[in-house]
Amino acid sequence: IEQPTFPKITEMCVKMIRRVNDEEGIKKLVNETFQKLWFTPTPHHDKEAMTRKILNITDVVAACRDTGYDWFEQLLQNLLKSEEDASYKPVKKACTQLVDNLVEHILKYEESLSDSDNKGVNSGRLVACITTLFLFSKIRPQLMVKHAMTMQPYLTTKCSTQNDFMVICNVAKILELVVPLMEHPSETFLATIEEDLMKLIIKYGMTVVQHCVSCLGAVVNKVTQNFKFVWACFNRYYGALSKLKSQHQEDPNSTILTANKPALLRSLFTVGALCRHFDFDQEDFKGNSKVNIKDKVLELLMYFTKHSDEEVQTKAIIGLGFAFIQHPSLMFEQEVKTLYNSILSDKNCSVNLKIQVLKNLQTYLQEEDTRMQQADRDWKKVAKQEDLKEMGDISSGMSSSIMQLYLKQVLEAFFHTQSSVRHFALNVIALTLNQGLIHPVQCVPYLIAMGTDPEPSMRNKADQQLVEIDKKYAGFIHMKAVAGMKMSYQVQQAINTCPKDPVRGFRHDESSSALCSHLYSMIRGNRQHRRAFLISLLNLFDDTAKTEVNMLLYIADNLACFPYQTQEEPLFIMHHIDITLSVSGSNLLQSFKEVCV
Repeated sequence: IEQPTFPKITEMCVKMIRRVNDEEGIKKLVNETFQKLWFTPTPHHDKEAMTRKILNITDVVAACRDTGYDWFEQLLQNLLKSEEDASYKPVKKACTQLVDNLVEHILKYEESLSDSDNKGVNSGRLVACITTLFLFSKIRPQLMVKHAMTMQPYLTTKCSTQNDFMVICNVAKILELVVPLMEHPSETFLATIEEDLMKLIIKYGMTVVQHCVSCLGAVVNKVTQNFKFVWACFNRYYGALSKLKSQHQEDPNSTILTANKPALLRSLFTVGALCRHFDFDQEDFKGNSKVNIKDKVLELLMYFTKHSDEEVQTKAIIGLGFAFIQHPSLMFEQEVKTLYNSILSDKNCSVNLKIQVLKNLQTYLQEEDTRMQQADRDWKKVAKQEDLKEMGDISSGMSSSIMQLYLKQVLEAFFHTQSSVRHFALNVIALTLNQGLIHPVQCVPYLIAMGTDPEPSMRNKADQQLVEIDKKYAGFIHMKAVAGMKMSYQVQQAINTCPKDPVRGFRHDESSSALCSHLYSMIRGNRQHRRAFLISLLNLFDDTAKTEVNMLLYIADNLACFPYQTQEEPLFIMHHIDITLSVSGSNLLQSFKEVCV
């Protein structure tokens, strides 16, 4: 039998590992397979087996670069959790071996980068190794503590390719998780990290700035307490923004702002990023000053959201989103509510601005979720201190209030023609529901509607949310099913590329399945709910319902293509159609005759 080549093995691993969150049986098989393949300790003398293992893992990580690494985190968590109470911990031992050998491979690739023939290949391998180390650090940062000093010099990588930037970002993310865990790190090491990060913040673009400020936040807030260093950086960019604002107020048509546009964009982004990770209203930063820094930053960023240049507006909104993570209460300010809601509800507003507002809400919810999980872990460690529980309750209460403010506009974004807007709106709603911040019943019709989206990833996500709601609240889906069907017609109208053609209710592919087939399959199991749903749809065809003819066509398509499982289901529909025709059919024919005479 032919031995599979490395690419084939990688492809098989990628397909298997993506099913790590599948049903219990498959999940168990995936965990067992990868425990044997990757997470079983390797004998120290078998260097060849370890190298094969490292190459396989890094190849799989590299192959999943565009689709995300949730699977790896989930797999590692599952395996480590399974042996928490065991005396022998093979997975933990295997992880330690893998991390140590990954660091060795990084050093080898670094040496070989001087070899111009293999530079591209080895640069890609270097990125894959460092990315894999970050994934290990995310789940078990303790594994990387002894390697922190080895990673630090990579912050000084000269950036000329995309891979170089990825190296810097991943190293910053690793150090952010690992440095706070180090026992008595040397002052020289810490000072070097701070200086390297500051140089990167000043020199490079958004992605690098974001990760470096985040790393600086962890190092300064948790370890060095070097607040003056950060305060000087903040004042540099805050001062530049204040000056540019004054110049613009004096003369909105001045060329000074145009000439300084790159500096303006950098300042808007960096001020926001710094405010996300540092609370500048603390005495450690501003001393005895009575000035409220967060209000000043809000005023400054809000000013530039009204700028005529869309790029400036976008950067100002990004800056606001960052600031709101540190100070969520600012989202209750009237001017912020007006800004967000007007951008989301205005049909003529730029797509980029809509997406950015939705991204801001998504990032806020993700950060809150992380905070809550951390508070929960802390609570378990010191269960006697009830203050931690109260802190969590207050935090989730604020998140809930914030989402109530913007919920309607976010849901209405489902009806946007651009799939990217619908994508981020769905992400926000999914996070909101998963955190239990709103009553799910108000989202059900919108999720039913999104279940008809042309993009499979969005359909599946919306369907998954409906399944979760149905598990917790039986009957909610049935209650809003007809409203959801009507709303799905509105979604289809919005994304219809040929407005002259009527919207059809089935997929234009080999299956010809109904767009709302998932909804029907959820209701089908309960005979009473199924029949009530079908009768409600048939009632829309009654003259008194005054339903527009194109919607009736859409509903008829769905009725024709629903995934029926027994003869009784279509026969029930045919029986009721027959009754309707016997009563109103003759009247309809008579009406036509009278018109035609």
